Amino acid sequence: MTSDASENAPHLDPNAIEAGRKLFRAETLFLLGAAQESQLPDTDMPEVAFAGRSNVGKSSLINALLGQKAMARTSSTPGRTREVNFFDVGGRLMVADLPGYGYAKAPKTEQKRWTQLIDDYLKGRRPLVRVLILVDARHGLKPSDIALMKTLDTTGVSYQVVLTKADKIKEGPMARLIADLSETLAKHGAAHPDILATSARTGSGMEGLRAHLAMLANTLKSS
Repeated sequence: MTSDASENAPHLDPNAIEAGRKLFRAETLFLLGAAQESQLPDTDMPEVAFAGRSNVGKSSLINALLGQKAMARTSSTPGRTREVNFFDVGGRLMVADLPGYGYAKAPKTEQKRWTQLIDDYLKGRRPLVRVLILVDARHGLKPSDIALMKTLDTTGVSYQVVLTKADKIKEGPMARLIADLSETLAKHGAAHPDILATSARTGSGMEGLRAHLAMLANTLKSS
């Protein structure tokens, strides 16, 4: 029996669940794909970035979150996303889809370019209120995830772990994974304590993720 991610999600007030439902019922628009820092859009909306290793299921999760089949491009080939793609959710929240990290088969010049783009984005993006670090539930944290966490600890950017592919792991291992992750995150100053377990395939955990993002949509990062 595989895990139901909703069983492992933090408790959320029904009002937060409803706010999430309303936010993601609104129209979502793809704005642009930025290949360099100068192309990043100006916005006064709170912004949430989705980050994760290549092939973690980031684009599939974004599509499930937005209720769209192909808003974010999905591919079985790791490293497909090589720009920061921006989505306007109802004029209230900006979603940024970052290039995947940890993919070694791309040309070194291309790896360097998008690694620098991610670094510039994470260190200098004023509207950014949260980075969601996507982690494959079957594999847990990898060294590249830890490296990103340490960078965000240093820059003071809030981040939160979102487990993907939760339907592929059984309930017992999932509970142990979340317990271990909670212990690790407690040692990181910029980490949000709530761990969200999701499945783009079954839709499990999406309600909780939408609720968390709706709360962030009402947040304005101080300059």
